[in-house]
Amino acid sequence: MARPLNRSTQAATAGMRGVWFWALFGALVGALWATLQFAPAVWLQRAAFAASEGRLVLRESQGTLWHGSAQVGFTGGTGSSDAARLPGRVQWDLHWGGSGLQMALFADCCTPQAQQFTLTAGLRSWRLQLAPGESTWPAAVLAGLGTPWNTVKFQGPLVLKTPGLSLASSVDRMQVEGSMSLEMPGLVSSLSTLRPLGSYRLLLSGGEQPALDLRTVEGSLQLQGTGRWTAGQLRFVGEARADAKHEDELSNLLNILGQRDGARSVITLG
Repeated sequence: MARPLNRSTQAATAGMRGVWFWALFGALVGALWATLQFAPAVWLQRAAFAASEGRLVLRESQGTLWHGSAQVGFTGGTGSSDAARLPGRVQWDLHWGGSGLQMALFADCCTPQAQQFTLTAGLRSWRLQLAPGESTWPAAVLAGLGTPWNTVKFQGPLVLKTPGLSLASSVDRMQVEGSMSLEMPGLVSSLSTLRPLGSYRLLLSGGEQPALDLRTVEGSLQLQGTGRWTAGQLRFVGEARADAKHEDELSNLLNILGQRDGARSVITLG
C-alpha cells in the first residue's frame, strides 16, 4: 500500500506545477509576440480588403505588418470591374506609443511629409487623431470606386489640408473635433469638353453636430451644398448648376451628378 505524501512533498509538487505553468505561459506569450513582431505585410493587405469590403486593395506588399509598403488601389467592391491605382508605393510605420497605436503614412505620389495618425480603442469605442498636415492626391483614382465616379471621371489635384482632426466613435455616435478641407483646383471631367469645370472647396467642421460645406471658388459649373451627421449617418443636400453660357457643354455632367431639375441638378446623399 502506497504511503501518503507528506506536506513538504505535496508543497514541492504544487510548486513544480506552478513553475511549469508560468514557463509554458511565458513561452506562449513569447511565441505570440514573435509572431506579431514579424507578421508579414500581407496580413494588413487582407485586413484592409476585408474591412473595406473590397474597395481598398493593397498589392505587392513588402516588409512586415509594422514596417512595410504596398501599391494601393481602389475598386467598386467585390465583383466590380472598376479599379484605379495610386502612382508609386505607399509606406507605413506602426508602433505602440504612450497614447495608443502610432502610424506614419507616406505615399510616393502624394505626401511631401509622412502623415501621422494615433489610434486608441476601448471596449466599445475608438478615437483616431490626425496630426496637422497637407497632401495632394490625383482625382483620377476616384474612378476606381465605381458609380458615379467611373462615369464622370474627374481629373485634377485633390489638396487635403488639416490643422488637426480627431474622429471618435462611441455607441453609434460619431464625434469630430477640429477641421479638414479638400480643395479641388482646375477640376475637369470626361463628360464635358469644358476645361476646367472650375475650382471647389469642401470643408469638414467639428462640433456638437459635425458639418460639411461645399462651395465653388470659381468656374462655370457651380457646386454648393451642406451636410450634417445625424445618428451616425451623413445627410447631404446640394446642387450643381451651369452658367448660362455653358449649359450645353455641361448638360451630360448635370444629368449624372444628381436629379435633374431644369438648369440645375439636385444632389442628395443619405
